[in-house]
Amino acid sequence: MSGAPSIIVPTKNEAALIGAFLAALPGSVELIVVDASDDDTPAIIERLRPQNTRIIRASAGIAEAREIGASAAHGDWLIFSDADVRFAPGYFDRFTRYTDADAIYGPKYATAAFSWYSHIFTGGQQLMHRLGFPAASGSNMAVRRDVLISVGGFRCDLPVNEDSELFLRLAHRGYHVVFAPDLAVHSLDDRRLRRGAVRKLLHSTTRCALIALGMRMPLPQRLLRHDWGYWRATRR
Repeated sequence: MSGAPSIIVPTKNEAALIGAFLAALPGSVELIVVDASDDDTPAIIERLRPQNTRIIRASAGIAEAREIGASAAHGDWLIFSDADVRFAPGYFDRFTRYTDADAIYGPKYATAAFSWYSHIFTGGQQLMHRLGFPAASGSNMAVRRDVLISVGGFRCDLPVNEDSELFLRLAHRGYHVVFAPDLAVHSLDDRRLRRGAVRKLLHSTTRCALIALGMRMPLPQRLLRHDWGYWRATRR
C-alpha cells in the first residue's frame, strides 16, 4: 500500500471534459478510471496521463464502478470523484491536514450560472454535518481503505445516492467523518442542474433523509433500490 492517496473515477463518454479534470491532478497521485465509454474518453486519458494511471473497462453501475476502482487502487486513502469536476489548486497539499480522520468530504461548487445552488448545497452540508448527518457528494469524498473494507464498501444495489449512504453509514457506526470546506472541487459542466436543479436538490434531500431514517428503523428497501426516474430525467 502507498501513503499517497489514489483517485477513483467512473467515466462514461466524458471526452469533452476529461482533459480539464486530468490537468488538475498531480502526477504523483495514482488514478484509477473505471470506464464504460463508447467515445474517445479512454484514448484521451492514455494520451494525456500515461503514467500512474490505470483504466479498467467495465459496464457497471456507479456504486459497482467505485467498488471496482477501490479494489484496484494501491493508496491507503481512496479519493472518489467524477470526471466533470476539477480539483481546486492546492487540494492535495491541504488533504494531508485531515488524514487523522476515517473519512473526509468537501464541497462541490457549481458553475457561476448556478451559484445559488452552490450556496444552498454547501450551507446544507455544513448544517447537516453539525447535526451528525454527513451529506457527502461522490464528486469529492475520501475514505481510508481499511475503513471502506470494514463497513463492506458501497451498497451496489443503490442506483443513486450510494455516496451519501456510505458516509451516513460511517457516521452511524461511529467512524470519525470530517467535513473539509477548504477541500473543494468545481463543476466543469452543470448538465444535470440545467435539466432541473430544484428537482435534483429535492430528490437527493428526500432520499438521504430516507437512508438516514432506515438506519434507525426498518423501511422497505424498494424505496431506495429504484432511482425514482432520476437518470431518465438527467441523461444527456
